[in-house]
Amino acid sequence: MKKTIVLSLAALTAMTTLNAAEDIAGMFSEGQVDGQVRMFYIDRAYSGGVTDVHRNGTSIGGKLRYETASLNGISLGMGFYTTNRIFRGIEEDALDPTLFNNEGESYSILGEAYIDYDMSSLGTKTSLTLGRQRLDTPLAGSDDARMIPNMFQAYVLHNNDIENVTLALAHVTDFAAGTFANAYGGGGILAATAGYSALGNGDQGQFTNMGMYAVGEDTAGVTAAAAIYAKDGLKLQAWDYYAHDILNAIYLQADYGMKIGEVKAFAAAQALKENDIGDSLLKNLGGDGEIDSLYWAVKAGATVSNLTAYVAYSQTSANDDGDAAYANAIISPWGGMPAFTQGMVTRHMFLAGTKATKVAATYNFAPHGANVTATAYYASFDMDKNNGYTSDTTATEPGFDVIYNPEAVKNLQLRFRGNFPSDFKEVDGDSVDWSEYRFIANYNF
Repeated sequence: MKKTIVLSLAALTAMTTLNAAEDIAGMFSEGQVDGQVRMFYIDRAYSGGVTDVHRNGTSIGGKLRYETASLNGISLGMGFYTTNRIFRGIEEDALDPTLFNNEGESYSILGEAYIDYDMSSLGTKTSLTLGRQRLDTPLAGSDDARMIPNMFQAYVLHNNDIENVTLALAHVTDFAAGTFANAYGGGGILAATAGYSALGNGDQGQFTNMGMYAVGEDTAGVTAAAAIYAKDGLKLQAWDYYAHDILNAIYLQADYGMKIGEVKAFAAAQALKENDIGDSLLKNLGGDGEIDSLYWAVKAGATVSNLTAYVAYSQTSANDDGDAAYANAIISPWGGMPAFTQGMVTRHMFLAGTKATKVAATYNFAPHGANVTATAYYASFDMDKNNGYTSDTTATEPGFDVIYNPEAVKNLQLRFRGNFPSDFKEVDGDSVDWSEYRFIANYNF
């Protein structure tokens, strides 16, 4: 089945098409279904300056998608997403909120409902997708970290006529926050820099105007353009997001990989520049509505045999005394999170003045007879005194991620993850720390 047209951070690939139907009846009868069943358990035990010292939750759900065959280049698609609470947690008021809606309950959403027009019959490698769809771009993304991902109402055009180049143009009008938004349900500068709204988590299961979700007022949405070049181990990306009456963001990334003997070396750099525009509705979040921020990062690593390791470093421009918290921070309210230095849960690298470092290593056990990959990482965030969220401490986060694809059950993936932040925030001089474990089972069909 053809995947939903997705603006992807990794690449915008050439189009693929379902077998063409001869008539409307064949268009629907020759359509295809795919989906995923997901079970997710999460357990977080706090220590330090918090009141709910232990919370957890379990849910089962997933997605069911259908896409018609193509008729004269036109196909239709829809995707239904659901999360269903099956365990109430240790105590009712200690339920982990990130698997459910903002009231801690099950919900469902028609996340995809789109028309796709493949123009290859006209002699051009161009596709236009209109409607509800999933996007994965640097500053507007699905952020599929829990049960239901973020979804978008968008109009997306992309073209591959130039060899090794993809061009894309999109206008996004509405945003439906997924369950992970509840991690930042309290809003504030942490939410705004971690991929969600400074105003709170909104209403899961509903599509909301992009401006209303981000700053509390309807806007014309976000217009984005991208160009990506990829050839011989080199990939260059340039993105421009014009969030009407909020901000303009320019994102650049370069990746290069090469083989040196038995070693596959790679290096990457990224930069993100934001400035307020128009009426600058950022003033709804406090301050004067001005933002002039810069984030940059570099990463280098190598693969030797079954082991891949890398180190990354980033800096975000700092606030002066008296600046609004977001003045020199990176605002990303629609799920986008491209940073090389983000932890599994700690996303402090976009707070103003933060200097972050991350090291990670992944080992593939397949040559030893086990279809397992295991990752360990350590991230450190040197916080500036004017970051707007916490004191000038150093937050750290070690963690692991183990993925097992059992051969006995095709299309089943089992995943075990853990993260252990320290000094995530200071509350009345007391450090907020926790230990979190996740178990996820995904069955794709």
